Amino acid sequence: MTIKKTKDGAKLTIALEGKLDTKSAPQLETVIREETDDITDLRLEMDGVQYISSAGLRVLLSAEKMMRKKGKILITGCNDNILEIFDMTGFSDLLSIG
Repeated sequence: MTIKKTKDGAKLTIALEGKLDTKSAPQLETVIREETDDITDLRLEMDGVQYISSAGLRVLLSAEKMMRKKGKILITGCNDNILEIFDMTGFSDLLSIG
């Protein structure tokens, strides 16, 4: 998984590429935890994500809960397979997807 961060004031954009699975989810979780102290607007660009496992879903849900307290989070660029997983798991009702 490749993680690219772009910070602009209180906005952080994280572009993801690869598989968000058991192996890469802890890496993303660490980045989100360490980089969002002063962030009120978090955007996760998932254009390059081909696969997401339950570990990846857990990280997204954790980020949603954290950001709900201090700002907003938006998940963008999901392909049809990822959107289907979000629909099947009910995550499309829990996450802000644009």
